[in-house]
Amino acid sequence: MMLNPCLAAIALALVPGFALAEVHEVGMYNRSENGPMIYEPSFLAIAPGDSVRFIPTQPSHNAATIEDMLPEGATPFRSGINEDFTVTFTLPGAYGIRCSPHYAMGMVMLIHVGEVGETALPESLPARARERFEAILADIAP
Repeated sequence: MMLNPCLAAIALALVPGFALAEVHEVGMYNRSENGPMIYEPSFLAIAPGDSVRFIPTQPSHNAATIEDMLPEGATPFRSGINEDFTVTFTLPGAYGIRCSPHYAMGMVMLIHVGEVGETALPESLPARARERFEAILADIAP
């Protein structure tokens, strides 16, 4: 007996705890109405299993993890410059993301996957990156 694929999807959606993963889009900009060298949005709160698509909206950017801002056991990543890049986040925690060429200029973003406690900022952050992270954290504070 062949099960209708649409009925199977509906049945799975009704199972408690089952959710379809989402793809969140982040633009990479030289300048936007929110400032220079910026990811938009600069903060995402997503569920484990969700993906983030980094879109080179303007040229010369990439997305890379910040070594000291990853959950234990998470796999670091680094896209190519001008690459439309999608990554799936499976481990809960806080992920610091940077644009490799513009990190010192403060081009960073923060992704919280699942339940996240306090986000610690490493001492090694460049000054402008630290300022941007502090502004992000102030915006999301309860």
